[in-house]
Amino acid sequence: MARYSKGSQKMVKEAMHKRKKGTLKSGSGKKVKSKKQAIAIGLSEARKKGKKVPPKKSS
Repeated sequence: MARYSKGSQKMVKEAMHKRKKGTLKSGSGKKVKSKKQAIAIGLSEARKKGKKVPPKKSS
């Protein structure tokens, strides 16, 4: 069974493209350089739009 929906995968893909172009910004307004951070931003946006994404892991 898939953990992520096609919609959430698309949002992560878009975030990765923006990161590569240099236009992706974090919440504080700084440029995102890390792949992990870009993925986290994509998943966060997908959660906000109600896509199928597992809940955040609590630390």
